[in-house]
Parts: sequence; structure tokens; C-alpha cells
Amino acid sequence: MKVYIMTDMEGVCGVLDHDNWVRVDSRYYEEGKKLLTLEVNAAIEGFFSEGATEILVADGHGYGGVNHLLLDRRVLFQRGFPGPYPFGLDKTFSVMAWIGQHAKAGTPYAHIAHTGWFDVLDCTINGLSVGEFGELALLGAYFGVTPVFGSGDEAFAKEASDLVQGIETVAVKQGLFPGSGDDFDCEGYRNRNIAAVHKHPEQARELIYAGAARALQKFREAKDQFQVPRILPPYRMETFYRPNGNKPARRTFREDKDDLIAMMNKPETPF
Repeated sequence: MKVYIMTDMEGVCGVLDHDNWVRVDSRYYEEGKKLLTLEVNAAIEGFFSEGATEILVADGHGYGGVNHLLLDRRVLFQRGFPGPYPFGLDKTFSVMAWIGQHAKAGTPYAHIAHTGWFDVLDCTINGLSVGEFGELALLGAYFGVTPVFGSGDEAFAKEASDLVQGIETVAVKQGLFPGSGDDFDCEGYRNRNIAAVHKHPEQARELIYAGAARALQKFREAKDQFQVPRILPPYRMETFYRPNGNKPARRTFREDKDDLIAMMNKPETPF
């Protein structure tokens, strides 16, 4: 059974904020990469324990988030994606998972929430509001690959469960700020959702191992327990932006009559 794992950094236990942890110039960047990679390794162990035969780990963090030297030697690793969508995902995979994922922009009680970047208010595909998780989950459905597991902050876990029926999730931390933050500009929103309560990283990894194993066991028993909303062509993505420096609030769209991947890779067109 072939498993695809998408990774990000902001949803990792022990990653405390954006500026100090997940940028190349962040003082704790290498520590953040280590924490992510160890969470990925925990999921890998869980998947292999329940019958995975091949695993690809995709590094989806903008600055890079996986320490390849610490990564489980049994898996393949991909960094760099033509397109970039679909980030190395294709129909040869049976299931897909997320490690270190954050919630979408505007999510209450989320930690370091955003969609792509902090200037995005919301993104919709055929009217369905999605974040980075939702975009890839819909691509999985497009290929016939089943989303089975995700770990990150508690708000992300709820987002994933609301979108994908039956998905197994693990929450490794809990954001503390209520409200959407829609009235903030990009810089204000980037620094808004940085308060959270974290589990201990070792406990988080134990939970991730168990959750990944549980998810793959559940899939083997009856894969129809997992259901993703069906998006039919024609495809249209709309993105709503908050003010960012000299740029005012704006709205863009992309569309394609029959190809979801082509649509997501097209340049944005302003309204």
C-alpha cells in the first residue's frame, strides 16, 4: 500500500510562532525542522506497522521543513514540485496524510493559521471554502487517493474532520485566540494567532504514531468510511485578500472547464 505524506511546519508541536521558528532566518528554524521530521517519522512508523509498503514524504513548507538526514531511511522524500500542484501526488497512491498542518485563514482558536500566506482572507473552490489542507484533499479525491490522517493544531483537526468524513486526526496543540481576525491587515494577522497550549513533543509523537496506525487499519477494513466532498467541473477558484502594505483588499479567480490541476496552476485573474 502506497502512502503520500504532505508536511508543513506551523502545525507542529513545539513550533511556537512564525517569525522565530519556520523561516530560513528564524533563530529556531533548525529545531523546528527537527520537531517536524520526528513527527513525520512517528507517522511513518504507524503506517508501516499497519501494512504500508511504500511512503513518499513531500516537503510542502515554503522555506523547506524536513531534515532529510533525520528522516526515516525507508521512505522517499520530495522537495520541488513542477506546477506546483499536485505536489508529487498522483493516482498510484492509496492514501494520503498531513503532518504539521495548520488551519485555514480566519479559523477561530487556530495557531499560526493562514492559507498560503497571511494576506489571504479566504479561498474557495466551486464555492467551498478551503485552506491548504482542503485544496490537497480535493486533489486527492480527483486522483482517487483517500485522505485518512492529519496532525496539527486542534482547529486544523476540526477543519479536517468537517471536510473529510471519517478522517483520523491528532491535535498536538490548541490555539487561544477567538474570532476570525478578518479585520486585520496582512502584518497584523501574521502576528495575531501565536498564543497556544502545546503537548510535550514526545507525547505528540506517540499520539501521531497511534493515529496513523489507526487510520490505515480503518482504511484496510473499509475505505468507504472516508468521504471527501465531490467537486465537479467546471472548476473555479476564488481568493479573497486582506490589505497588505500598499496593496488594498482584492479578489482574484482562476478557472478551467474540466481540469482541476490546470485550474489551480493558472495565474490569478483580478475581478
